[in-house]
Amino acid sequence: MSGSEEETYSIMFSSLKHPARRKILRMLSEKTLTFSQMLEELTIPSSHLTYHLENLGELVVKEENGKYKLSSFGKASVSMMKGAEDVPNVHDKKFSALPLQWKSVFVIFAIAILALASMSAIQYTGINQLSVSNTKLQQDYDKIKTQNEQLLSWSNSANQAMVMLKDVVQLDTSKYQSSLIGTPTAEVRDDLGGVVQEVTQYSFVNTVSRLQVTLRYRNNEFSLFKLDQIEGAPNFPPLYMQVQPTDSIQAAKELLQRYLSATNDSYLKDMITLLSSANSNMTQQILGNTKLIITNTDGTSDITLQYTASGVDFVGKTLKITIQGQVLTEFHDDWGLYTIGNDQLNVTRDQAVQIAKNAVKDFTWTAGGEKVSNFTVLDNPVTAEFYPHTRPDNSVTLYPYWYVTLHLDKTYPGNVNVIAVGVWADTGEVANKQALAGAS
Repeated sequence: MSGSEEETYSIMFSSLKHPARRKILRMLSEKTLTFSQMLEELTIPSSHLTYHLENLGELVVKEENGKYKLSSFGKASVSMMKGAEDVPNVHDKKFSALPLQWKSVFVIFAIAILALASMSAIQYTGINQLSVSNTKLQQDYDKIKTQNEQLLSWSNSANQAMVMLKDVVQLDTSKYQSSLIGTPTAEVRDDLGGVVQEVTQYSFVNTVSRLQVTLRYRNNEFSLFKLDQIEGAPNFPPLYMQVQPTDSIQAAKELLQRYLSATNDSYLKDMITLLSSANSNMTQQILGNTKLIITNTDGTSDITLQYTASGVDFVGKTLKITIQGQVLTEFHDDWGLYTIGNDQLNVTRDQAVQIAKNAVKDFTWTAGGEKVSNFTVLDNPVTAEFYPHTRPDNSVTLYPYWYVTLHLDKTYPGNVNVIAVGVWADTGEVANKQALAGAS
């Protein structure tokens, strides 16, 4: 038996020992319940219910609507629990006619037999129930094993969050009263190839301001820091452990240096080198496969570092820093998440537009039960945006892609006046066609 299986069965049996947890399992075997509904049924403090739910571990699952239900392991635990509780009752035979001394001997003898029989019956029922449910349990376990292990192993700890906030962002958390906002969420992103994403929010409050910080991790790797100043802006900016540079480029450089120390990700080195030679008058420059783009608007600096190859900018593979005044408001890093399929730009913009026009000649859509096929595409206006995209078979690998927007001569049924066409820039194949309603 593997370590994870042992842990699962350990959670099962330890949960069945406690009457409150057994009652929770029974309740959830009948229907899904919210936290407050369980509190009403159990009449225990909310802290006790939270403790019991945490100890039930993988036996209970919280749905997106906030209700709790039994996992496959939880259902197996309830079946095993019912099996143990359904042991046949042993009825005493009447022996009122026996002498008192024989009654005493018989009672002692009967108690001994009953105890042995009960132990044997419980063991037999438990083993039999385990045997009967083992096949289904194993099937369910194998199905969700990988996903559950990812969710558990990739669950970001408070220590990791504090490392990011204190060592990288340098927020002086000692000057605030901090608290967790809601419950951290963890989900499997099928649109990102099964990446496990965890989002946690914190509140930092002192006498003059209130901050809300959002941290996102993907596959246990940092992905997003976002700071919202709920109260106190702009006269009471966040408090930092060290004085932050007034120059946004220098601030970004020092941030990445601290980030490199925390993660040791090698791709950050070229980014730091680019920032070392940059100045506020620059708009962009390239080093190797890293492109630096700087924009300044109304006191806000956006410093974007994205992957580029053979003249193709893969904007999804990006690290971005946003600084308002001297305040870091957003730090986004998905550089390590995405890979590059190829950088072959074999289809020009004009070719992509022509491919799109040819592709919609036999295009139809249905609106109000009516099939629309007779429409006219204008030669102008037409737009073609180059935006590397993922293919359906791999949701984290980027390929060159044109997004072409064709305007129609009027508004057709379904309020459609635009047809969008995706064209792979490496092969010239049409990726998708879509009628858009009310597009400008």
